[in-house]
Amino acid sequence: MPELFAKFQNEFIYTLAALIFLIVFRFILTTAANRVGKKSNINLARVQLMVRYINFLVFFLAIFTLLLVWGVQVRDVTLVFSSVFAVIGVGLFAVWSILSNITSGVIMFFSFPYKIGDEIKIHDKDFPVIAIIEDIKAFQIHLRTSEGELITYPNNLILQKAVSLVKKDAFIHSDEGKDAL
Repeated sequence: MPELFAKFQNEFIYTLAALIFLIVFRFILTTAANRVGKKSNINLARVQLMVRYINFLVFFLAIFTLLLVWGVQVRDVTLVFSSVFAVIGVGLFAVWSILSNITSGVIMFFSFPYKIGDEIKIHDKDFPVIAIIEDIKAFQIHLRTSEGELITYPNNLILQKAVSLVKKDAFIHSDEGKDAL
């Protein structure tokens, strides 16, 4: 065992340094996501979703970094990653809206001006909606109309439509919103 450590001493040291860096990097990103969530009064479920995305990113960075540390050539790693992403891309081409909705969910986490409980109006000529935001998920936003109807509206569409605020914190100010919960 000591001869194994002596033979790969640099690799072990670089692996330890890379893991420490990635742990600190993950901590910084999750702390930033939590701070943005608290500062913007964002629902805890949405913050946890962002933390899952951060963990996914750090996991792939760790794999890529450790492969490089242990002597795999950059061209080999890029060939594997590009092949995997090409297969995933072709496989997901038919369901591109899923990726679009996830990306929209990430954008909405950082810059969506409306919160859970706000009553909004979506200006859509074919299907105008006035409803209270009940929940914001990774793929869709849940809206509750005054009639009690639950509408799931795709995240990518809500970013493409004009949206206006009808009433801030409609759950608090309206008896209908309390009954909807």
